[in-house]
Amino acid sequence: MKGKALIVFTAMLLYAAAMCAAADAGMALKTGAERTDEYLPRLEGLRVALFSNHTGMVGDRHTLDVILEGGVNVTTIFSPEHGFRGTADAGEHVKSSVDPVTGIPIASLYDGGKRGPAKAVMDNIDVIVTDIQDVGLRYYTYYITMVDLMNAAAKHGKKFMVLDRPNPNGMTVDGPILDMKYRSGVGRLPIPVVHGMTLGELALMANGEGWLDGKAKIDLTVIPCEGYSHSTRYELPVAPSPNLRTMHAIYLYPSICYFEATPVSLGRGTDMPFEVYGHPEMDDRDFSFTPKSVDGAKNPPQLNKKCFGRDLRGLDDDSIIARGVDLSYLIDAYKDLGMGDRFFTPFFEKLIGRGDIRGMIKAGMNANEIKATWSGDVEKFRRQRAPYLIYPE
Repeated sequence: MKGKALIVFTAMLLYAAAMCAAADAGMALKTGAERTDEYLPRLEGLRVALFSNHTGMVGDRHTLDVILEGGVNVTTIFSPEHGFRGTADAGEHVKSSVDPVTGIPIASLYDGGKRGPAKAVMDNIDVIVTDIQDVGLRYYTYYITMVDLMNAAAKHGKKFMVLDRPNPNGMTVDGPILDMKYRSGVGRLPIPVVHGMTLGELALMANGEGWLDGKAKIDLTVIPCEGYSHSTRYELPVAPSPNLRTMHAIYLYPSICYFEATPVSLGRGTDMPFEVYGHPEMDDRDFSFTPKSVDGAKNPPQLNKKCFGRDLRGLDDDSIIARGVDLSYLIDAYKDLGMGDRFFTPFFEKLIGRGDIRGMIKAGMNANEIKATWSGDVEKFRRQRAPYLIYPE
């Protein structure tokens, strides 16, 4: 198995050189899923499990429909957080069911409280194919489900393929590296908050660095995008989850998700989630909103309470991207509420990935001073990830 993985990995590095030239030549961007000539022949005669959701689209058609039309035998669908159709709440366990369009069984990864599919499911699979749109954040959980499935592939001796997609935050590498004592359902690998890699690149790195269970290696193939580089400003054609509805929210996400570990609302239950923040007691602010129960946010923080705070929708995308992980919003609310340590829940360390950042905020350090504490680690990570990059920076 190790030899196969090395052969495939070497082939992908050689292919990366061709992709660099293609990006430099201005080739039109194509996702891995669009490159059917590259992967349909590889799936011929195999029993395929597809890990995807509503973002797995080829034009106006789902990748599932495309590969079925190509004669591929899809025996199973794996669904991540938010479900195959993308409507479940964040963190909601998605149950096994059947896709109503195709009748193919959807195997939940959360059945019985255990992560990873059952042996009976894996026995009906030869290869797991991943096609899902990530946003490039350590606490955005689609990559964690991918790693769980890579572990399942290693355990049961199955092949693994990633149909790669661009990373909308691929131009940025920033934030603390995860201290693995805070490993959780929102942080699985020792990577920065914003890692700047596609899922294909991240899969290669997890496989190559020995990050799978027991340092296992799998037979891994990545079908790269064409015409993509890490400097590409890629606008998602489909919202990746119910509360990340705009590119503006996706760019803000690395800086304001930490409010999820505080009493402050991020606008879940409004028409502007992850573009505002507020709290009922921040009532010296002019801007206000009231979270309601809606699809994708059935019980949002501060439900039915008028929150006062800050509207970030007017901020310029370029300046948000340039600042990377910016804790100034968190520090602003922390100072305003005056709650001290009660402002934070233990979830904060799982999101930020280190145990010392809370103390820095309490001690009065500003966002730039805190950012300086992880800058050296980020540069080390850039060097570590370099062998696994498929696309030019």
